[in-house]
Amino acid sequence: MTPQDITKLIVRVSMKDRAAFDLLYRETSSKLFGVCLRVLRDRGEAEEALQEVFVKIWTKADRFAVSDLSPISWLVAIARNHAIDVIRARRPASADIDAALGVSDPSPGPEAMAVAGNEGMRIQNCLEELEKDRADAVRGAYLNGDSYTELSQRFGVPLNTMRTWLRRSLMKLKDCLER
Repeated sequence: MTPQDITKLIVRVSMKDRAAFDLLYRETSSKLFGVCLRVLRDRGEAEEALQEVFVKIWTKADRFAVSDLSPISWLVAIARNHAIDVIRARRPASADIDAALGVSDPSPGPEAMAVAGNEGMRIQNCLEELEKDRADAVRGAYLNGDSYTELSQRFGVPLNTMRTWLRRSLMKLKDCLER
């Protein structure tokens, strides 16, 4: 069969001509099987890949561009690319990303520790500028996770007063840290 005949068959297959597809299969399957077998090196996988290649040819025949190039090259490219995809699918999936968490050291590096130490000292200095009970309330709420209710009971003030203490103390801390 000439390249022009194969081109005509592919064009007819693009129009979903089953007879043309059957003839194209009979004329080219041995060559395409050889391509799949050469890449996959397993007869069973090559046979399965060949069937999938012809499904692709059936669905993608309308993408074939008639040109001076050999139509068998287009068919071989589909077979070769599919066989390579089969090999890629064989590879084990890359390691779970959670497994990589143990690889790195979660502790902060020297620069981060220096910055954190400096910031910690600044915050501590600003907390010392607050009244003692206000500073203790801020530490309780934002460092220990105490609730507003727990703090209001501990300091013997109404709940809304505790909220006001904390809000005003945070505003003073912000002003201090911005200096």
